[in-house]
Parts: sequence; C-alpha cells; structure tokens
Amino acid sequence: AYRSLGLPGSVQRNVRVKQRQRGYDEASVIESFVILNAVGGECLEDFDRLREDAGLAEMMGHELPSPEVARKFLYQFHADELIEQAQQQRPLGQITYIPGENEPLEGLAQVNRDLIAEVGRRCPDQKIATVDQDATIIESRKREALVTYQGERGYQPMLAVWAETDLLLADQFRDGNVPPMQEPLRVAQAAFAALPATVREFYYRGDAACHEHELIAWLRDEEREAGPKGCIGFAISARMTEALRHSVEAVLEAEWQPYGNPDPEVLRECAEVPFVPTETYEHKDSEPLRYVAVRIRKRQEALFADGSAVKHFAVVTNLYEWAGAKLLEWHRQKAGTIEAVHHVLKNELAAGVLPCGRFGANAAWLRLAVLTHNVLTALKRLALPPELLAARPKRLRFLFFHTAGRLVHHARRIILRLAAAAERLAVWHEALRLLPLPG
Repeated sequence: AYRSLGLPGSVQRNVRVKQRQRGYDEASVIESFVILNAVGGECLEDFDRLREDAGLAEMMGHELPSPEVARKFLYQFHADELIEQAQQQRPLGQITYIPGENEPLEGLAQVNRDLIAEVGRRCPDQKIATVDQDATIIESRKREALVTYQGERGYQPMLAVWAETDLLLADQFRDGNVPPMQEPLRVAQAAFAALPATVREFYYRGDAACHEHELIAWLRDEEREAGPKGCIGFAISARMTEALRHSVEAVLEAEWQPYGNPDPEVLRECAEVPFVPTETYEHKDSEPLRYVAVRIRKRQEALFADGSAVKHFAVVTNLYEWAGAKLLEWHRQKAGTIEAVHHVLKNELAAGVLPCGRFGANAAWLRLAVLTHNVLTALKRLALPPELLAARPKRLRFLFFHTAGRLVHHARRIILRLAAAAERLAVWHEALRLLPLPG
C-alpha cells in the first residue's frame, strides 16, 4: 500500500535530511518506520528484531536501519533554533509556546497530504468531509517532558481527522504544558488544506478547546484565507461561562425536551438558548451564533458524585436548520472518530512511546505513526473486504502481517510460500491486484 500510493516518490520530492547514513535514502528509512509501526514495534530497538528477518529485507529490496541509524535519522527533524525563536516570540507574560517545523518535518507533512490526495483520487465519490479536532496527552517520564493540565508529565499534540474516511489530516506536536485552546486555528487550517479537491461539502466538530475566537471567526468567514471558500458547518462544545450558565438556567421548563436513547439512571434534555455573548472573544454580527444546551439530571432526585443535582453543557453552531437533538447527536459522534484515532496511535501504533528528549525528533516519530495509520486506512478502504473497514492494526496483524512464510529462490525467481488457508490467500491476491505500483 505504501508504494502503491506513490509515497516513495513523495518522500524523494519532499524530505531531505542534512545527514544520513550511507546506503539509506530517505524513502527507504521512512518505509522502514511505517513497517515498524504496522507490525507492532514501539521503540527504536525493535528494529533489531526486524533486521533478523532476512526475508523481510529481501521483499522490501533494502535493509532495515539499525536502531542507531534510525535514531540519527529522527534527530534531523529537530531544530534548537526554532524552539528558541518560539520562546522569543511569546507575548509578554506567556509561558507556553509552539515551535515551528524545519524543512524535513514540513516535508513529512507534505508526504501525508500526498497520501490523502491519492486516496481522494481513487475515491472520488467521497464529497463530504467532517473535520474532527482534539488534543491528546502522551505521557512521558523524559526529563524534557512538561506537566500537563492533568498533572502528569508528557506531551499534548493536537490532531485532526477526516471523520468519513478515518484519515488523519493534520498533526501538531506540542509540549505537555501547552493548553489545548492555544492556537487551534493552525491545525484546523492545515486539516482543511489537506482535503482533496473532490470534496464539496465541509463540516467541523470540536470540543471546548476549539471554542476560540480566531478559529470561530475563520470558520464563519466564507471568504476565509488558507481554506475552502463557502460554508463550513460547525458544532463546537461551548465553554460554560457565567453568562452562558445564567442563560441556560433561565430557560423555561417547558422548553426542555428529552433527547437521546432512554437511560435508566439519568434524564437528558436539550433546549435552545437565546444567548448573545458579551466577551470580546466572540465575533458579533447581524446573525448571532446558535447555542443548544444540554441538561442532565439523575432520576429520583439523586445527586451526582460531586454533589450537584444537575449538569449543564452547551454546543455553539452555525447550523441553524438542524433540530437540536440531531445536532447534539452529530456532535457527540466525534468521540468515535478523533478519540478512537488517539487510542490507535498511542496504544496500537508507536506514538505512545516517544523515542528521545528532542522535541523535533518526537514530532517526527508521531508523524510517522500518523503516516502509518493512514497507510493502513488506505489499505482497508482500497483493497480489503468491506467487513475489515473498521479493523484496527492489531486485527490486521492477526489476519495478515504475522502470517508465517518462506522465500524460495527457484529458476531465477523468488517465490513466497505462505502458511495460510486458500480463502485468506485469495484476499491477499485481490489486495495486490487493487494496489498496483506506480508506472
């Protein structure tokens, strides 16, 4: 799948490192990282295990790098000067910062965009794109890791996924102390810019960290820069300010309507909230944004664990025509996309075990896991049976990647003999047919 999508050529065009070991070009090293992630490796030392398999190297057409070669390769994505620049450009009194990316790291992002464009070319009927954006915490005990808002040390990258395809559109590596609400617009812009030209209808979903004035203003502007023209329908969890809370509590009892599936323990209700914010972070114009509130109460007048009798939430949106219940259910669906992708990256691919203390190297490690996720997603979407479309990496390993086999040289040919049932071999054969190599 990696080669069928044209990624070796994209790497050659976009990724240039200043120093690399003799005998290893950028395309072969990045392919090796994708294989490491795909088969379940989670640290650089796992390359030693892969190097023991001579048949794997022969099928790939190149040796896999040693852990030391792979580590030095990752170091090329780190730039101390960009960290110093970000520190110097902080507003007075601000502690946190988000460094820029050097050319190799930007090039790796372009490789991912090329992958998305190729999947879009092969799936031209997918004309709707919903971008789901959220941050996730990667715990780390490394000395350079900073304390997150939850109290543990680690990093807190921001990611955006194309919900309809499960493809990751953009990722931004961040220190653990960077609040999710800091500059979410950059990731959103990168995500929409990565969508293929075949997409015609655009949506966006985010949690309260995305309730930020620059991002909302950009989403509302149909002539926006660095993004598609026209409407982007969005729904974002609203930050519950005191003013908004008072407006929610002032909603008449008759306005609250049950929504969602019945729950034996709690009663969920929703209502429209006539609310015009006074805070300067909200963009004000002739058409106020719509606020839909959620009220959750324990049945039989019981209290929640924190002693409260009722919990309030709200969603801010520009989707005026949708019924409140439909809007809330649609907004909640992001938990099944971006949060599921976070889990896969950290627990089934290698993103959860960062290799070193160098910021840029860790950013590249995450981006290589993102690239692997998208390669596997493309494999499922383009070449595997429909029942495997939702299969996670561990399922693909069980069914395909960890199949025992032997390479046999015979009559100037290399024959791959697999210990697998005929039905599974038929799936392999069809996948190879559907993933032709570039001409």
